[in-house]
Amino acid sequence: MTPTSIAAGAAADITARAGELISSLMLRPWGQVSTSVYETGRLVSLAPWLIGHRERLDHLLTAQHQDGSWGAPDGYGLVPTLSATEALLAAARRGDPDVDHDAAALAAGRGRDALSILLSGSSSGALSLPDMPAIEHIVPSLVSLINGYDGHPPLPLPAGMGYRSLDAVRSLVASGQDVPDKLLHALEIAGEAARGAAGARPSAIGTVGASPAAAAAWLGGRVAGPVLDHLEAVVRIHGGPVPVGLPITVFERGWVLSWLVRAGVPVEVPPEMIADLRAAIGPEGTPAGPGLPADADTTSVALYALALLGSPYEPDCLWHFHDGAHFATWPGEQGVSISVNAHVLDAFGQYAARRPDAAPRYGEAIAGLSAWLRDRQDPDGFWTDRWHASPYYATVSCALALADFGGPESARAVAAAVRRVLDTQRPDGSWGRWTGTREETSYAMQTLLLTPGRAEPRRRAAVERGLAYLTRAAGERHVPLWHDKDLYVPVAVVRSAELAAAHLARSA
Repeated sequence: MTPTSIAAGAAADITARAGELISSLMLRPWGQVSTSVYETGRLVSLAPWLIGHRERLDHLLTAQHQDGSWGAPDGYGLVPTLSATEALLAAARRGDPDVDHDAAALAAGRGRDALSILLSGSSSGALSLPDMPAIEHIVPSLVSLINGYDGHPPLPLPAGMGYRSLDAVRSLVASGQDVPDKLLHALEIAGEAARGAAGARPSAIGTVGASPAAAAAWLGGRVAGPVLDHLEAVVRIHGGPVPVGLPITVFERGWVLSWLVRAGVPVEVPPEMIADLRAAIGPEGTPAGPGLPADADTTSVALYALALLGSPYEPDCLWHFHDGAHFATWPGEQGVSISVNAHVLDAFGQYAARRPDAAPRYGEAIAGLSAWLRDRQDPDGFWTDRWHASPYYATVSCALALADFGGPESARAVAAAVRRVLDTQRPDGSWGRWTGTREETSYAMQTLLLTPGRAEPRRRAAVERGLAYLTRAAGERHVPLWHDKDLYVPVAVVRSAELAAAHLARSA
């Protein structure tokens, strides 16, 4: 077989896998998401009556690390360790049937020891906590629950955290007032007030805030109806343990299509998928899925994907998220997201490119966003973000948006990002924050291959090593890196990024 035919065969294989991936989006419209230790622990504690209880307990026991913790390093382990520890304490206290109570109690004790170390570091300022959704409420709620079990000294709260804001949330939920959509996703923090809360209305498909834990807290018990039906469906899909967020229909489709089409992977997109994306975008944008608030990230990526697919949709709804010099993930956001603004730049830039008559309407915003992103680049060339643990995600988001739409003023920032990516490749050809991962390697390769200068010898050599790593590591599990109440993997999204990188590398 000649080298040309080998390359053609590899390209055909990528195209076939991309087609299968897109088909899977239609077959599993709620989304493909990894299971969550935090969310699974909450169901063990809140819903021992729910099908799959034994499997959830087994999942917690097998996911515990040697040091007694759960989750990732650098403070990311606090929330899942709190949840799993409290869940095992609750199971041991209840005397759940068909449970090895000695094993549960032992694991809970090891978890509590790990928490003492984590919380002493965070309360002294030695350990900084990541910017995760609702972490300021989740940590106090779980610490108070664990401190309610007898026989151990109370755990401290991290520096800067208290119970006042949690009490305010619980009072709001108990009052019967409408619960803000973004708070619904973590309704379980409201404790007893969450049960049947009048201001927390389930969606049409039975989800509460797109969160199994929130749904279980709202139910409070085995109450027949759409919410229980939805919970049981999620459990059956995942075999007992549950993800932190589901459904993520629009989010998943927008990211998968944008990764593949931007990279030039030849795919056939079902017309009904394009129509569904367009229909999902309302005057105030679109949520990632039912039960979640509309957000600028999902909205802008969906708009960008539509424009790439030759079906541009007026992006006026994004102005709903405009907040001075930048765009917020949602109105009233505490903090700011770099990647959200990169994706808004993509949406505006691609729409203006497809509709030259509309370009003047978005020119000022495109220039302003480009300058804003350049100003927020770290001195080392990376960008970091509040929705992903890895700098490679924020960096590919910004570097590609600036390369495509940031003008000549952005060339230095893009070049600095490329240099940083080249300088941080691991000896095995991978890239990654904690260890080499297929996801982060895919982002690094796209940064090198979708920005000017892609034919440079050093880049080509790095890409070849990266592709060799992707090939060797094809069967390895993805590492959770995306931010929610704990870290998770949007499996189809990550697979699309990997296919995009492999296609680009083999086409270079």
